[in-house]
Amino acid sequence: MKVFRRLLVVMAMAVTFPAVAQVDVPAFLKKDSFGAIKISPTGEYYAATVPLVDRTVLVVIRRADKTFTAKVSGGENSEVDDFWWVNDERVVISMAERFSTLEKPLPTGELHAINADGSSPKKLVGNDESTALVQVVKFDGFTAAYLIDDLPADDRNVLISVQAYSANPQTRIDQLNVYSGRQSTVATAPVRRARFTTDRSGEVRFARGAGNDNFSKLYYREGRDGDWRLINDEATSGHVEWALGFAADNRTAYLQVERERGPDAIVAMDMATGQRRELLADPNVDPYQIIFDHDGSVPVGATYMRERIESRFFDETSTRARLQRMLEKAFANQTVEVTSSTADGRLCLVLVSSDRNPGDFYLFDTQSRHASLLFSRAGWLDPGKMAPTRSIELAARDGVRLHGYLTLPPGSTGKNLPMVVVPHGGPFGLFDEIGFGRESQILAAAGYAVLQVNFRGSGNYGRSFLQAGARQFGGTMQDDVTDATRWAIDQGIADRKRLCIYGASYGGYAAMMGAAREPDLYACAAGYVGVYDLPMKHEANSSEARWMRNWSNDWMGERDTLEQRSPNRIADRIKVPVFLAAGGKDEIAPIKHSKLMEASLRSAGVPVETLYFPTEGHGFYTQEHQTEFYGRLLDFLGRHLGGAKAGSGAASAAK
Repeated sequence: MKVFRRLLVVMAMAVTFPAVAQVDVPAFLKKDSFGAIKISPTGEYYAATVPLVDRTVLVVIRRADKTFTAKVSGGENSEVDDFWWVNDERVVISMAERFSTLEKPLPTGELHAINADGSSPKKLVGNDESTALVQVVKFDGFTAAYLIDDLPADDRNVLISVQAYSANPQTRIDQLNVYSGRQSTVATAPVRRARFTTDRSGEVRFARGAGNDNFSKLYYREGRDGDWRLINDEATSGHVEWALGFAADNRTAYLQVERERGPDAIVAMDMATGQRRELLADPNVDPYQIIFDHDGSVPVGATYMRERIESRFFDETSTRARLQRMLEKAFANQTVEVTSSTADGRLCLVLVSSDRNPGDFYLFDTQSRHASLLFSRAGWLDPGKMAPTRSIELAARDGVRLHGYLTLPPGSTGKNLPMVVVPHGGPFGLFDEIGFGRESQILAAAGYAVLQVNFRGSGNYGRSFLQAGARQFGGTMQDDVTDATRWAIDQGIADRKRLCIYGASYGGYAAMMGAAREPDLYACAAGYVGVYDLPMKHEANSSEARWMRNWSNDWMGERDTLEQRSPNRIADRIKVPVFLAAGGKDEIAPIKHSKLMEASLRSAGVPVETLYFPTEGHGFYTQEHQTEFYGRLLDFLGRHLGGAKAGSGAASAAK
């Protein structure tokens, strides 16, 4: 009877909602024309990633006539993780595999190379076995290589870090010939799971890693023949430090340093004397990306993710800083990133993007000061018709300052709107960003305000804010999401009767916990590839490796404390309709979590809808399945909040 009364209320609400135009979901989900693009040292070629239906490939394009001259492609679901022009003719490519539209592709440790004219293709490093995620993680003896220095002064060799995945993982540095694939070891790591930093001459000087205790350690050595010495141990210092690179003198190193309170700082350290000098520090946010000089070897500044992405330099009078300011003036109110330059610094490839623009690539001539449009990532999307996103700031119930983003439907007044609250995944270290978000655009096109808050535990706001999320699954992290929702109501942005909470991965967990902890706040809840049983997740992590068990204890909490913070075990507290979606091959949030959640909801008499694809992983990869998912999601939201449904491109897939 209770369920029947709920359905009557929903039906009564639905007839009062105004009609909204249908959403062209396929237009938002269509693959970009290009991903990343870099110009060759002479300026004769571009190398670019091109997303296809089932993989992303790398192509080489001759600048003079835009003719395709070479192509590198992996297997189904493969991605190009990164690529480098290592001399005037040769490109080295790092491969990855993609298991989600939500998570970044995972590097497989394979390296390939090809000449710009398509000649001499070669697999430089790679295993014969499948590079599927489960094998990368579990296969004993698997090795993976990652380029750490393209050695600008050496046209035939690069430096790679080689990671052996085993019960006792070790890391070493090899010199790799980019034509023959021949390797020779030049350094070994003093710590497990190490990452390395080289100086201007290609010498390995820093190594940072961690043991099973997960405390970060930073080591330094004077040069190839020097001994490693520990210069920071998180276990004793209480903070993490890592090297960003060296100044031109090879004596001054640039470090990013966590602080006890507030965001990270960038410091210059004289490695001969140990003297430190703070160069950059923002009062609210960490450095977002490091800016390098035109050859990509010397750090010269950083960007910061604030109300928009801001750039700052160690020396505002430097050539690089003046170039950036010139470009920012030319492309006002947009994010400007120099992605690459010719060896002489004359030609620069510039990516211009914003919250309404997925990105346009321009070629900028520093002598003539002329910029010409080359390629657009998604030319079929009109920035003038996209939804605007703005930053927000509010106080949590205990006074902690929270930051996030609000996307509003195009042309709306910004008041009394149906709203979807979208907690991000992770949760630790990840954070919502300003920029073009396809999912937010889909929801805004349907008429919804979209609220994203960086709850404590998120990255970008310093060590103490990150650490504040430890063991707070369903606790203060959840309170932050609730407080942001109530803030939007109090500001008059959201209609308190038309709110839904939806998220993916950890965000799916937060959506179900939000509905359970605040049964009168939301009208519906949706979880996508979510984790809903924390004891089960803790057990799975602990079975993988000792460091993962320690991480689970430190960040999730002891296993015997997690039952009442698992939404599938308190499903009887949820009083609103639920939509669940999951993939049968998900190794991160196995579909069993969603099926247990579904069973608990049905047992409690809660209306629940599901969408399961047995062939998908942690997020739906195929465009057909993505289209069906967003069609079903918009249909679900529309019935409970009154927004638009998917247009004809998705209607045929919706069930």
